[in-house]
Amino acid sequence: MQTLNRWERAIERWEASLLAKVVRSEPVELLGALKRECDSHTVVCGPTRVVVPNVYDVELADEVHEELTRRGCHVGQELTDQLMRHAEEKNYEWAGPLTVHVSRSDRVPNGRYRVASRPMSHIRADTFADATA
Repeated sequence: MQTLNRWERAIERWEASLLAKVVRSEPVELLGALKRECDSHTVVCGPTRVVVPNVYDVELADEVHEELTRRGCHVGQELTDQLMRHAEEKNYEWAGPLTVHVSRSDRVPNGRYRVASRPMSHIRADTFADATA
């Protein structure tokens, strides 16, 4: 299974690098970071039910934010749409309504962006137990 996971990650990296060459790279990198964040926080609630966080915070460095808005890119909507497609492909279920918040920040560690996720605050674990019964 680990071999398949490594192959899948290698193919995803190859796909991202190909897309980055064809399309401007920043939205592609952001989307990859969002997908990884989503995939790394899955909660298996049953044999056919996998729940993922529904609130994603994307912090952009000032220059990245300005570059994306200068291009006329609707970053938040674009990322939300692509993340929704990703979840559909993986058969994920959101912990609530999907929200992607995009904001400026001068505290991003890599100088470009930071992505974090969380379930919406009013979602409780016992809600998941009731839904599977």
